[in-house]
Amino acid sequence: MNQQFVFYQPSMDDGWDVSQLIRACPPLDTNSVYCNLLQCHHFAGTSVAVRKGDDLVGFISAYRIPDKPETLFVWQVAVAESARGHGLASQMIEHIVAREAAQPVRYIETTITAENEASWALFGRVAKRYGAPLAREDLFTKEQHFAGQHDTELLVTIGPLDLTR
Repeated sequence: MNQQFVFYQPSMDDGWDVSQLIRACPPLDTNSVYCNLLQCHHFAGTSVAVRKGDDLVGFISAYRIPDKPETLFVWQVAVAESARGHGLASQMIEHIVAREAAQPVRYIETTITAENEASWALFGRVAKRYGAPLAREDLFTKEQHFAGQHDTELLVTIGPLDLTR
């Protein structure tokens, strides 16, 4: 039986499964279950969950930045190993951008460490998909913000998005 991917707005009931998915997707930083519950509750309209059968196989937590309402900040992208290779991460971003709750999105921001090739590839595809430039700059630096314990997080800004593409 060929099961399809089902994209939907997460709810609090997904919080535990989100935590387990993120744990299974290194090098993602794990958050507390409480944090994931809040993401699924407070940011449900701008986040997406994907199931295949009973299994949560994809999740993106995102939110509109309060003082920049045209900017969607993508916090985390998680895709289960069993669901990789289907373009699921790109599809999840498109799913969010198309939602009414995400409007009026004209820019996407995220942070990525320099070595995270998968994320650079994903957000490069997103920039291409929306015909938008991709800019990067240091945001949270290893020494200043992470006391040398975490690689520098580069702020990636994509936009303005061409939503007619």
